[in-house]
Amino acid sequence: MADIASTLPLETASIHHAYGKFRRYVHRTPLLTNKTIDRIASSNAGSGAFKARGAFHAVTHLIEVMGLDELRRRGLVTHSSGNHAQALALAASTFDIPAHIVMPEISTPSKIAGTRAYTELIRFSGSTSQEREEVVAQVIAETGAVLVPPYDHPDIILGQGTASLELYEQYNSQQAEGGVESTLKVVLAPLGGGGLLSGTAVFFSDKPGTAVIGCEPSYQGGNDGERGLNAVPPTRIETVKTLTIADGLRTPVGAIPWDVFTSGSSTKPKYLEGVYSVPEEEIKEATRLVMERMKVFIEPSAAVPLAVVLYNQKFRRWVYERQQAEGTECWDIVIILSGGNTTIEALIGIFGDVRDADTQRAEGVVASDGSTTVENVAG
Repeated sequence: MADIASTLPLETASIHHAYGKFRRYVHRTPLLTNKTIDRIASSNAGSGAFKARGAFHAVTHLIEVMGLDELRRRGLVTHSSGNHAQALALAASTFDIPAHIVMPEISTPSKIAGTRAYTELIRFSGSTSQEREEVVAQVIAETGAVLVPPYDHPDIILGQGTASLELYEQYNSQQAEGGVESTLKVVLAPLGGGGLLSGTAVFFSDKPGTAVIGCEPSYQGGNDGERGLNAVPPTRIETVKTLTIADGLRTPVGAIPWDVFTSGSSTKPKYLEGVYSVPEEEIKEATRLVMERMKVFIEPSAAVPLAVVLYNQKFRRWVYERQQAEGTECWDIVIILSGGNTTIEALIGIFGDVRDADTQRAEGVVASDGSTTVENVAG
């Protein structure tokens, strides 16, 4: 990865600069609304998959620092269960750079196939962080490939933050077209390693009127961010071991995102307002609602923020108390739905009664060797 000393500072202006470097390589993600969901939760919802933004920014910065020929000679390497894997493989293929991808055996077949569409240089590992990093080290030793981590680097964070840039521009445009003057009060994003959420927090760090909320699965301790921030004193949890259906969020918060989450300024004391979590059944129901009512195809990881808005009583109480203090009854809330890397078969397995071995593989809860051990799987 590019030396951190060569990266831009983690601030809103840097996200604007990053966006200008790679915006032509990614689709502009629409800000969507849905009357049914508005009626249930009084919210606006944005959708999309944003791993590509971090990957493209990381790769374009590496090209600036190292040169394209050198990167083509050495190649890139990362480890990921699938979302970042596909993103880096896509970004690398755009510039004809070899991409070595280390994926845990428990990665879903759809994410493996999606990654293979851009690179054949896939290696498999166990699911623990030590096992994955060992294989990455082997690749680096053999090829000299440059590591592009899934989330724990400023280039990734700034790239992911461009999703918030787009949603904020579209929100303001919609307000102007409708002749409405209101403030975007809350933005909710999923939390795995923290790249997307920390990028969101950085973008809104100079906008004190907008709170940023992280959202996690609670199954088997998947809510490491929530638990860590609620500890006294707040302490980053470095190990997560969960088989939540939100497989893109099966990873602990990275060190650099954690620094963002625990930071603030004189204008905004807390860049991250808080983190809330939800159980599996609520994630399923939120997934169903998005697919049936919004007609947007998402994976369960993407539905976690909506599940928080609909079902988490602590979050809803926080909103109510803030509204009472302000004397308002309605807030504009944006939900970032990030991740659509799943299959019909996997969704049938999640919502159906029959769960055979192939369906469990598609859900990402059983590895190709039949094991169900998982730990620290990067999204």
